[in-house]
Amino acid sequence: MSSRSSDTRANRRTPVWCIGAALLGLSMCPDRAHAWGMEGHEAIAALAWKYMTPDTRAKVDAILATDHDTLTAPDLMSRATWADKWRAAGHPETGPWHFIDLEIDHPDMATACQTPAQGGGQACVTSQLERFEHILSNPASTDTDRVLALKYVIHFVGDMHQPLHAADHDDRGGNCVRISLGGPRTTNLHSYWDTAVVTEIDPDARHLADRLFDQISVTQKDAWQAGTPTQWAMESFGLAKTYVYDFNPPAGCDANSAPLSLPAGYDVTARTVVTEQLEKAGVRLAFVLNRDLADASVRAPR
Repeated sequence: MSSRSSDTRANRRTPVWCIGAALLGLSMCPDRAHAWGMEGHEAIAALAWKYMTPDTRAKVDAILATDHDTLTAPDLMSRATWADKWRAAGHPETGPWHFIDLEIDHPDMATACQTPAQGGGQACVTSQLERFEHILSNPASTDTDRVLALKYVIHFVGDMHQPLHAADHDDRGGNCVRISLGGPRTTNLHSYWDTAVVTEIDPDARHLADRLFDQISVTQKDAWQAGTPTQWAMESFGLAKTYVYDFNPPAGCDANSAPLSLPAGYDVTARTVVTEQLEKAGVRLAFVLNRDLADASVRAPR
C-alpha cells in the first residue's frame, strides 16, 4: 500500500491459510511486528557491545540495572527482544512502531510514516527510533523513561535493518507470500528472511555476533557509522526491492495461493544480504548509543 490507513499491517485481516496453519500448530504467520527473531536481535546487541566505548557500556549497564521488568532476562542481549514481547503481552498499539510501509513500486517516505496530525500517530519505526533517541539523550529524562527508551532503541535499530520491515507489496511485509522449503515444508517470505536465514548462518546468537565481528573491516565500520534512521530504512527498502522480491511474487494476500519455489541461488544471496544487515545493525546500534549517551548523566543504582 502506498500510504497508511486504518487498514495497517498490524490490523489487516489474517489470511485464511494463516488461520489454518495456526490450528495445525504450524508457525507460518509471525506477527508483522517481529523482525529477525530472537537470535537476530540478540546477535545485533552482542555485536554492538563490542563497538561501544567503555563509558557507554557502563551507562548501558547502569540503565538496565534499574529495570525490574520480568518479560525478559535483564541482560542486554535479552532486553533486545523486549519490545516484541511487550507488544505480544497486550500492547498491539505498538505493533506499527516496528516497521515502515514503503510500497515496493512507489515508495513515499512522506506518506509511509504519517505525523499525528495526519492520523498516523508517529506509527513507524523511523519516527519512533528518533523519538526514543531523544528521550535517551535528554538529561532531563527520568530513569523510568530512559530505560524504556534504551530498550526500544536497541530493538528498533535492529528492526529497520530487516528488509521486509521497510517494504510492502500489499502482502503484510511478505507474511502473505508462501514459499516452499522442499517437500511438504513451507513458510512465508517474512519468516524466511527474519528467522530461517539467520539460523542457517548460525543459530547461536553469541557465536553469530563473534563471527560477524571477525568479518567486519575497519573501513566498513567507519563507513557504516553514519546516516539517519530514514537513510537506513531506505537502504533496507532497496535490498527488499532488489533481492527479496526479485522472483516477482504476486502482490496482495491470496488465501488460495500455492507455495512458491525460490529460484536457484536465492538462499545464497539471502544469507549474504542478511549477514551484512546484521553487521550494519550492530555497528550502527553502537554508533547510536555512543552518541546518545556521551553526555548523559547516568547514576549507578543504589
